[in-house]
Amino acid sequence: MAQERRFRLESRIAHAGVGQDPLYGSIAVPVYQAVTYQHPGAALGPFDYSRTANPTRRSAEEALGALEGGAGASLFSSGMAAITALFHLLASGDHIILTQDLYGGTYRVLHDVFAPLGLLADFVDTTDPEAVRRALRPTTRLVFVETPSNPLLRVSPLAQLAGLAHEAGALLAVDNTFMTFARQRPLEHGADVVIYSATKYLAGHNDVLAGLLVAGTAELHERVAAIANATGGVLAPWDSFLLLRGLKTLALRLDRAEHNAGRVAESLLGHPAVSQVFYPQEPMLSAAAFVLHASQARGPGAMVAFSLRDPDAVARLMDGLQLIVPAVSLGGVESLITHPYSETHREFPEERRRELGFVPGLMRLSVGIEDADDLCEDLKEALDRL
Repeated sequence: MAQERRFRLESRIAHAGVGQDPLYGSIAVPVYQAVTYQHPGAALGPFDYSRTANPTRRSAEEALGALEGGAGASLFSSGMAAITALFHLLASGDHIILTQDLYGGTYRVLHDVFAPLGLLADFVDTTDPEAVRRALRPTTRLVFVETPSNPLLRVSPLAQLAGLAHEAGALLAVDNTFMTFARQRPLEHGADVVIYSATKYLAGHNDVLAGLLVAGTAELHERVAAIANATGGVLAPWDSFLLLRGLKTLALRLDRAEHNAGRVAESLLGHPAVSQVFYPQEPMLSAAAFVLHASQARGPGAMVAFSLRDPDAVARLMDGLQLIVPAVSLGGVESLITHPYSETHREFPEERRRELGFVPGLMRLSVGIEDADDLCEDLKEALDRL
């Protein structure tokens, strides 16, 4: 008997969900737009109520869990709903360590929702394992890392942080939204949980709001699934279908966007209106950080940040762009530019924003799949007019 072949990741991404329709053999996963399900007598069938499980959502969860290499995946109605479910694993008095320069929404939900319920949090430079070690407490139950971070693209050492977390009896959770499993695989470096705003690269078309949590063990997956069922912030069938459809082109989209991002980052270097460029490649990243990133990721990704010399020129830059779209979010086929200081990271206190480098002149660029020359020329023409 021939041994079953193990196909490469790109092939498995393209075939996500295929073979999930035993009734008719549909290649596309059917949309089961149903809330409740008929069952015989007193015995429940495999599905009973869509908050608990839905066939379309389950197909997407099974595909994403397998692609990530986890024990199970849970889809939520947004990335913040997935992060909220993660924090619901903890109890009052528990302590969390988080990457200090992370997404503003994560800061907001901790500060506004969970701090009043008794969760304690320290925002730490997770690029420095010793800083993390010093921040650990007997009550630390979770280390939450973004790498590369949002928006400054700073790189944290996943394997070292996993070791520190586990020695302290804590979980390591990694927000992998920027990289995706096509570029970085945190579970293989010791992480326990991988979190996504699936709205971004996984769905890829700016038309689905979704979150994903992949657990490294069956026990942890069961706990997350119980929280999802109890709190109800799950992904709807149609959105699950769109997410699965968008996922199939992830490898192609990310290859093109990453190529474009490298070109864009290089074009920004040396422009007189730009003081600094942030991108996980040399010379925009230190040699040590580049080596670290290359040891745990397959590429630099498609996110670029840069600082304007004149912080008052932000609005003029955005108004001067003709192809790149001023808008929040990221990871879609269209290139989007945003202003973290006043938009994605405005939740941080003013003094803290400046301290972390979220200064008024900082711009974050999600590079899409357009022609690279068009993107570089669009940016240059807008910057030249400042």
